[in-house]
Amino acid sequence: MLVLSLLFSTLLSEVCPQTVPEQAQFVDQRGFNALKTVPPPSVSNLTSIFLPPGLSEDDALAKPFHVYDEAFYDIIGTNPTLTVIGSTGGDPLFHEAVVWYPPTDEVFFVQNAGAAAAGTGLNKSNVILKISLDQAAAVSSQRNASGQVEVIAVNATPTVINSNGATNYRGEIIFTGEGQGPDIAPSLFVMNSVEPYNTTVLLNNYFGRQFNSLNDVAINPRNGDVYFTDTLYGYLQDFRPSPALPNMVYRLNPSTGAVTVVADGFELPNGITFSPNGSYAYVTDTGAQYALYGYNFTAPASIYRYVVEPDGTWSNRKIFSYVSPGIPDGIHCDTNGNVYSGVGDGVHVWNPSGTLLGKIFVGMTSANFNFAGKGRMVICAETQLYYVTLAAEGAVVASEMPSS
Repeated sequence: MLVLSLLFSTLLSEVCPQTVPEQAQFVDQRGFNALKTVPPPSVSNLTSIFLPPGLSEDDALAKPFHVYDEAFYDIIGTNPTLTVIGSTGGDPLFHEAVVWYPPTDEVFFVQNAGAAAAGTGLNKSNVILKISLDQAAAVSSQRNASGQVEVIAVNATPTVINSNGATNYRGEIIFTGEGQGPDIAPSLFVMNSVEPYNTTVLLNNYFGRQFNSLNDVAINPRNGDVYFTDTLYGYLQDFRPSPALPNMVYRLNPSTGAVTVVADGFELPNGITFSPNGSYAYVTDTGAQYALYGYNFTAPASIYRYVVEPDGTWSNRKIFSYVSPGIPDGIHCDTNGNVYSGVGDGVHVWNPSGTLLGKIFVGMTSANFNFAGKGRMVICAETQLYYVTLAAEGAVVASEMPSS
């Protein structure tokens, strides 16, 4: 009897090795390695949310921190929380460009540019918004605190046209603008992070040629250069003309003004980030999702990793992860080099080797998110805005504060 009891205890500890936090649940991947029935592609595909056998969507949402590997416990800590702090009836206000500005402890983000429900793109630009993290923290014990955190419109002057990606830059915020029609070129804008939110154009062409539709931007912490992705979503959402450049990743040296290409060969390059020490670059390819033109299930929904050479160029492209469900959009790292990406059911987390550690499950597409220092995260899920508390800390963004 004692032997059987010890054996049972050993097996239990192998499956679930420690106390599971209240809002978390352990997922034993061996439980779905061999399903009794595997649905056909018409039923289970890139657009389908996968739930392990025996787990309903309500169950998955009730305990949204899904532990796939015990290393995820160190990331979420002993008492992670997920709180809805904003909700809209249909307007996708909570979309991209999630940036924490430490001096005011605010998080900025933008409305979806080009979404029919927003009415943005060709006829009007999207809006930049912000929230106070003090307000968010005050309601973090609740599961749904929608309406209790003020969502404030930011009147950038001049307007950042169809903003999408963003990051901290020398005490301000740098945005990618997707452009509008044939005459308003995609641009990199720098916006002062406090009123009156003045903006300037940092870059709007490649040797006199318009970019296609600038998407996301990141600063390498090792060299301080600006790296950004250019893709087709403005065209695919009918507010930009036919593309005239390949889909590529560019590098801007702010000191010299030099613009160079560091990577190509993408279907639709999207999110971009760097490892904490700047030695690796991560780029998401969302080629499987062609916006108004539907899906190509055999195209990339992938994250690629590159080595950043000492001279700032990139080499050794490597597949890091193929995402399921949905496509990997926004991407960030924590201080330990773990990689996070917004996907079709929330935010997924991998270790530096590409092993899935866990999910922050919200049951819907989460285009972007970001850390707000240590232990805090904001997730944009189009019509829902979430505040997360956890143990991990976001990797420090180069040029986060003003240069001396």
